[in-house]
Amino acid sequence: MTQKLRWGIMGCAQIATGSVMPAIQESETGVIRAVASRGLAKSSAAAAEFGIEKAYGSYEELLADPDVDAVYIPLPNHLHCEWVIRAAEAGKHILCEKPIALNSREAVDMVEACRKSGVILAEAYMYRHHPRIAELQEIIASGEIGELRSIRGTFTYNDATDTSNIRFKSAWGGGSLYDVGCYPLTAARLLFGAEPEAVTVQALFSPEHDNVDMMASGLVEFPGGRGLIFDCGMWAYNRQLLEVLGTEGRIEIPMPFNARFDDAEFFVHTGGETRRVEPTGANPYVQQADHFAAAVFSGKRWIAEEDPVLNMRLIESCLDSARKRERISLL
Repeated sequence: MTQKLRWGIMGCAQIATGSVMPAIQESETGVIRAVASRGLAKSSAAAAEFGIEKAYGSYEELLADPDVDAVYIPLPNHLHCEWVIRAAEAGKHILCEKPIALNSREAVDMVEACRKSGVILAEAYMYRHHPRIAELQEIIASGEIGELRSIRGTFTYNDATDTSNIRFKSAWGGGSLYDVGCYPLTAARLLFGAEPEAVTVQALFSPEHDNVDMMASGLVEFPGGRGLIFDCGMWAYNRQLLEVLGTEGRIEIPMPFNARFDDAEFFVHTGGETRRVEPTGANPYVQQADHFAAAVFSGKRWIAEEDPVLNMRLIESCLDSARKRERISLL
């Protein structure tokens, strides 16, 4: 019988009810024991919808539940640090939505709190768990496209009319770099297998949207003269793309961050020919739940403990560059 990780859900955001909670229930290793919200009515409704035994009207009650081994935190960005640390102090393993914090200083505090309490902390970049990522890494490592030279990543959508959206609250960690720019940024770190050296970013800060960055474009410099060219936005036409360029070919991934099954295909262009790759399809949220549980049960992480800190260091450097209109060194 597969060992089950007992989950508690801290908040009823759409990402929780629409994607993560169904995925945990579909996973081989997870079961949801409780859900909490700031009001009992909302958590009770979610519990009824998903057949969950316990509903709490506060996060404190959830953290005090001895039947909960791990918590998923989908709260607004500015609340991540507080509740990750409190969950760690309660002895719960933690899967926290991205971006994990508002800055690298908060991320350091969170990682240290989890290390002190002996619990696993992971940032919920679900796309990393799709089987396609491993296939991309294998192709790059094989040398099929030659030496890796550059990555181009885009992730944009247009939700600018919804001015009440929490993504447009500056103090809450709003803005396109936090919301979607983090995807190509983290993908470049993963595929290059290296840490960036400097960033130069241009952004549109909108007074209509609490002066968050509604669009950003930039260059991230990696060792060996390699770079990520990216753009992200919440006030632009909907699109996603990731292109990995080598000396002998390139890989084109049309739906790099939200793909599941039929939309997971990508294309390898070499020698004037194009090879269509149809990787194993999967729900990355389900894969994420199972990988997280495996880490809890085995103590073996799928990614370095300091990864959230490095992610936040890169994101905050991009924001710093955009605000100062200058190149920022990370060395």
